[in-house]
Amino acid sequence: MLDSKSLDLMKVMMEAFGPSGFEREVNAICKEYMEEYADDVIVDKLGSVTFLAKGSHERPRLLLAGHTDEIGFIVSSISKEGYLTFNTLGGWWSQVLLGQRVVIRTSKGLIQGIIASKPPHILPQEERNKVVATKDMFIDIGATSEEEAGETGVKVGDPIVPWSPFSVIQNGKVAMGKAFDDRIGAFVLMEAIRRIKEQGIEHPNAAYGSATVQEEVGLRGAQTTAHVVDPDVSIVLEVDIAGDVPGIKPHEAQTKMGKGPGLITYDRSMIPNQPLKEFVINVAKQAEIPLQLSQVSGGGTDAGRIHVNRAGCPSVVLTVPTRHIHSHVGLLSLEDVENAIRLVIELIKRLDAKTVEGFTAL
Repeated sequence: MLDSKSLDLMKVMMEAFGPSGFEREVNAICKEYMEEYADDVIVDKLGSVTFLAKGSHERPRLLLAGHTDEIGFIVSSISKEGYLTFNTLGGWWSQVLLGQRVVIRTSKGLIQGIIASKPPHILPQEERNKVVATKDMFIDIGATSEEEAGETGVKVGDPIVPWSPFSVIQNGKVAMGKAFDDRIGAFVLMEAIRRIKEQGIEHPNAAYGSATVQEEVGLRGAQTTAHVVDPDVSIVLEVDIAGDVPGIKPHEAQTKMGKGPGLITYDRSMIPNQPLKEFVINVAKQAEIPLQLSQVSGGGTDAGRIHVNRAGCPSVVLTVPTRHIHSHVGLLSLEDVENAIRLVIELIKRLDAKTVEGFTAL
């Protein structure tokens, strides 16, 4: 199970400041942590950081990818009254924003604010029943003028993230916090490589684990990472939409928190390689690791870029079911995280050249 070092890393990673395009802080954390366990560390020019765990052969090259950017915001203007307008970085549902605290990174350090709008008390009745659009919201940092706001160091282009401390609840079974999408995926691949190195686990391939950037704004880090690594096979680690929430129908989201990691059988960005998909299912059965099958018709992952790299790369997406993604606070099962790590290790141990060649043989 996850030890104290793992949980400390999880907390530090989730609380780090890193919206799309501003991942430097969190990727520096990943790099520092993994230097002890990696045979090589590669940083590409977009900012993704990749860790190599050498096995008994240089090929096949296995790429494990999890993005470290979180959804956030960026300052678009400062009003004469000292309020900030903003654009979104990644997909936000406007209904989860109002009244939430945020942190802005300025040239003088971090400052806090709150997302607000015109109060309902002064709205006509017909307006009160409408959802407030993001364009009609602003961030209040407590300033009373543009000059006072400027004294904090804030300027157009400064990044913003939710203020959401990490915590463990339900007698240590559930983690709660921001940025699980998708730092939990990066965490899983990092812990898998750590265990391989600490336990001397042999594997017949070269395993590359990559903390990718800018996934939420177009899978951009996945493209540069795939070019650098030139993988023969890929496993992307992601979150999944946990369907055990009131109002969700079984066909809309199949995975449930606490019932094991998930395997995405279809999403908007990729149809997985079918022999590889069946291989994952069989390995999970052999290792007695619970596995849930799901589909995400309205989203995509880094695999969308990786699987079409060069001549193509057989790819699948493994997930940790997570409640309330793309909001200030998510919930996930630490047992699901542990089982995802175990499954990744079992797959790494079995992905030899003959097996990988079989994924594309006709």
